Amino acid sequence: MKLYAESSAALAWLLEQEHAELVADTLAHAELVIASDLTLIECDRVLIRAVALDELHESDAVDRQARLNAVSTRWTLLALDEEIIERARRPFPAEPVRTLDAIHLASALTARKALSDLAMLSLDSRVRRAADRLGFLLLPGNAELGL
Repeated sequence: MKLYAESSAALAWLLEQEHAELVADTLAHAELVIASDLTLIECDRVLIRAVALDELHESDAVDRQARLNAVSTRWTLLALDEEIIERARRPFPAEPVRTLDAIHLASALTARKALSDLAMLSLDSRVRRAADRLGFLLLPGNAELGL
């Protein structure tokens, strides 16, 4: 299975939140994982913010960042290029779409040009709704999420 890993899923795994095991299993069984540079930025920013707000000890944040860095070396990372930015600036079938979500959706659409069977790994309901309208297989499935 080939999948695009959106930030909400990566963060659930990284922070050991609800559905973290589903995300971890999905990532572990993927033939190919594609993510945007934005995913890494968002994950790093969440860790930095959690330390600044005393929600996470700095040593825990360093460990989690190291874990993300190790895993993401096996991912294909997409840079925020002109094609992605241009697509993110246009409407999506399930508006409203937030700015960072639009960048993720545009990145996934760009990747899908080369990989027609690309699935979307996301826990964010707005991203999932838009990705579904764009024809992506959603992972985890709605039944697995209890939806």
